[in-house]
Amino acid sequence: MQKETSNPLSIAVLGGGSFGTAIANIVASNGHDTRQWMRNAEMAAECRDTRENHKYLPGVPLHPELQVTSDLQRAIDGCNIVFVAIPSKSFREVVKKVAPFLAPDTMLISTTKGIEHDNFHLMSDILREETNGMRVGVLSGPNFAKEIVAGHYTATVVASEDEVLCKDIQSALHSETFRVYSSNDVFGVELAGALKNIYAIVTGMAAAMDRGQNTISLLITRSLAEMMRFAEAMGADPMTFIGLAGVGDLILTCSSDLSRNYRVGYMVGKGKPLDQAVAEIGQVAEGVNTVRLIKQKADEMGVYMPLVSAIHAILFEQRPIPEVIRNLMSGAQTFDVAYSAKP
Repeated sequence: MQKETSNPLSIAVLGGGSFGTAIANIVASNGHDTRQWMRNAEMAAECRDTRENHKYLPGVPLHPELQVTSDLQRAIDGCNIVFVAIPSKSFREVVKKVAPFLAPDTMLISTTKGIEHDNFHLMSDILREETNGMRVGVLSGPNFAKEIVAGHYTATVVASEDEVLCKDIQSALHSETFRVYSSNDVFGVELAGALKNIYAIVTGMAAAMDRGQNTISLLITRSLAEMMRFAEAMGADPMTFIGLAGVGDLILTCSSDLSRNYRVGYMVGKGKPLDQAVAEIGQVAEGVNTVRLIKQKADEMGVYMPLVSAIHAILFEQRPIPEVIRNLMSGAQTFDVAYSAKP
C-alpha cells in the first residue's frame, strides 16, 4: 500500500475555468508546487501577467506561487496529483493528450460533473480507459468557485476505492475554510454530481415564472427522490445521495443564480430559446446534455423520472411549459419516502 503523503507535492490542475482556478489557488496556498494548465495560450499569458483569471474569476488574485502555462507537458512533469477540471465534451481529448506524460501511480482526480456526450461514460471511466496504472478519484460537492475563493466555509467529497488517495487529497486541499470528506462510492458521488445539474434547470424555470418557495421545495425534494431511484437502478448506493455530493449539491445548484444550469432554466422560463440561453451564459451548462442522456437511459431501464421527462419535453420537444406542468401535477400520487431504516 502506498504511504500517505504529508510533505509538499507537485500538483497540476488541468483547466482554466472558475473551479479549476479555485482548486489551484487552494493547493498553491497550502504550499504545494502548483501548475495550472490552460488550453488557450493567450489566456494563460494574461493570467501570468495580471495574476488574475479575468474571464472566470474576475477580481480574485492568483496565488503568487501558482504557475500558469499552456504547455501540457510542462504542467504535468513530475506531478504526484493531477486534477482534471475540463468540461465533459473535451474531457477525453485532454486526457488522451496528457496520458503519455503521466508518471506511474499518479493520482488523477476528476472535478467534472457531467456525462460524456452521446454515451454513458462518467469522467472516472474515461480516466481509466485512457490511462494505465493510475490511481483514480473524483471530487464533487456543493462548491461554487466564487464562494470558495471568497473564503466562505465550504465542504466537498473526494471519492475513491483507494483510501490513501482520499487521505492525500484531503491533506492537499484542506484549509481553514475548505473541508474535504471522503467516500468509497465513486460511481454514486460522480452520478450525483451529474444528475443534480438537470434539476437546477427546472428550479430556474420555476423562479422565472415567479413560483414561490413551496414550489422550489417540492421540486428539490422530488428531484432527490428521482436521483436516488435512478442511482439504485444503476447500481450506486442511494444513501450516497443524502450526503454532500447528493442533496447538498442539489440544494445549492437549485437555489442560486450562480449555477449556470439554473440560469439556463431561468432564461428558458422567461421565453428565450435554449440555444440563445446557453450562448448568453458563455460557460458550459452540463445539465443540458445530461438531460438527453438520462432520459434515454431511464426509458431503456424503465425508471420512473417524471421531472427528467418534463425538462426534456420543454427543452427538446418544444412542449409549452404550462402544458408540461399540468401533466406533472395530474400524475399518480405515490409514496413520499421510498427508503426506510425500519427492517
